[in-house]
Amino acid sequence: MERANAASRVKAWTRSRFGDVTVLVTELESAVPGLPPLHTVVAFWTAERKHYHFKVFKPLEEVQEADLPPAGNRAALAVTPGVDCTCC
Repeated sequence: MERANAASRVKAWTRSRFGDVTVLVTELESAVPGLPPLHTVVAFWTAERKHYHFKVFKPLEEVQEADLPPAGNRAALAVTPGVDCTCC
């Protein structure tokens, strides 16, 4: 139940920061040496179907609101159409 609550919190923070968006939150294992074994990936889409994503290098249950990127960085989070997105 705590994982579901953590995902709900991250979704709410993402909407609060980036507006009325559809949000997907998932926790993935990392096989990259030097990175934490678990990280959280947040993907979101606007009503115009623009896709954005970011990673937080913490397990889902440890993510805090301050870990989310600033709203002003939204353009840097955009996923370019036709570019393979390996994180989500």
